[in-house]
Amino acid sequence: MARNIQSLERAAAMLRLLAGGERRLGLSDIASSLGLAKGTAHGILRTLQQEGFVEQDEASGRYQLGAELLRLGTTYLDVHELRARALVWTDDLARSSGESVYLGVLHQQGVLIVHHVFRPDDSRQVLEIGAMQPLHSTALGKVLSAYDPVAHSEALEADRKAFTDRTVCDVDAFEQILDLTRARGYAADVEETWEGVASLAAPIHDRRRMPVGAVGITGAVERLRKDGELRPELIAAVRDCARAVSRDLGAGRF
Repeated sequence: MARNIQSLERAAAMLRLLAGGERRLGLSDIASSLGLAKGTAHGILRTLQQEGFVEQDEASGRYQLGAELLRLGTTYLDVHELRARALVWTDDLARSSGESVYLGVLHQQGVLIVHHVFRPDDSRQVLEIGAMQPLHSTALGKVLSAYDPVAHSEALEADRKAFTDRTVCDVDAFEQILDLTRARGYAADVEETWEGVASLAAPIHDRRRMPVGAVGITGAVERLRKDGELRPELIAAVRDCARAVSRDLGAGRF
């Protein structure tokens, strides 16, 4: 019988530990939990980090699962309840809006894209599942920051980089945007992250009415706006999609 490879067994155990424990674990916690020497644990973590399976928080030095796990394929994502519940509704949103649709969740002080529906035309597009977006400048990120206290804290702690001259980096101005997002139930990004690009997003809640993600559309500014204003029918379509996914997750009516 072939012998198991010990280093792979240890790496697998480490990933399971990170998946089932606290959001972030320190080196000492990981080593003691798995009965490993710190040097051995650190070597495995370093390798996993280089491959993108583990990420290390620069401030605390703690480790958590990395986004690369989502890039391995759609098998894992198909059993992800949020994505599974959103599939039909995001397809409908892409058809009705004529734009790309993104489903995002909070991850490592940013927005992790867990589902992406292409714009329904013949243009060349790149699948962005597993990509990261900033919390402070994107519509998805603003929604998460407005409704999720953890995302809000991480957006304030993160380096709010100015991607364009429209990016809002000031804390007080950012808080005002979040207040507006909560008041109207959606967020917008008009050339705050990418020149010539706009996006709209709304929150998704679960059966406990807790925010679990955000869904939105992204496209050229000239398509999402009319007479200098975001098109109300697109805003309504995004909000309706978010409500439909929330209902399927057991959130009831909002």
